[in-house]
Amino acid sequence: MIDSRASEDGFVIRRRRECQSCERRYTTYERVEERPVKVVKKDGTRIAFDRNKIKSGIEKACWKRSVRDDQIEDIIAMVENDVYANFESEVESVYIGERIMVHLRQLDQVAYVRFASVYREFKDVHDFVDELQPMLKESQSE
Repeated sequence: MIDSRASEDGFVIRRRRECQSCERRYTTYERVEERPVKVVKKDGTRIAFDRNKIKSGIEKACWKRSVRDDQIEDIIAMVENDVYANFESEVESVYIGERIMVHLRQLDQVAYVRFASVYREFKDVHDFVDELQPMLKESQSE
């Protein structure tokens, strides 16, 4: 092992390693194993908390936007920290979705609206307009 350090969020240990036979270097990431938290979905089913699902949703919302991978990872880490700090065994999916939207709204408004359209299941253009109204009012007052 060449180097080892904890990430800013404290959930991941990054290790730089070198193969002794071929001398190639590579990086491994080790996650702190947490107590299992279940996510209670809108239909009442319970599934294991999965940070990769959050990542997938945020990446889709940020597609072709000027959002860096480290910014996405920061949002995921903040949401994950929030969940593990505030919930013992179960968290509503609504809570997770709302936390993601708070962070996306600050980061990129287009990504925010994309995420909201899927998360809140927009049915038509009026749903988009309703979601945009508060942001438009804020930008007019600035």
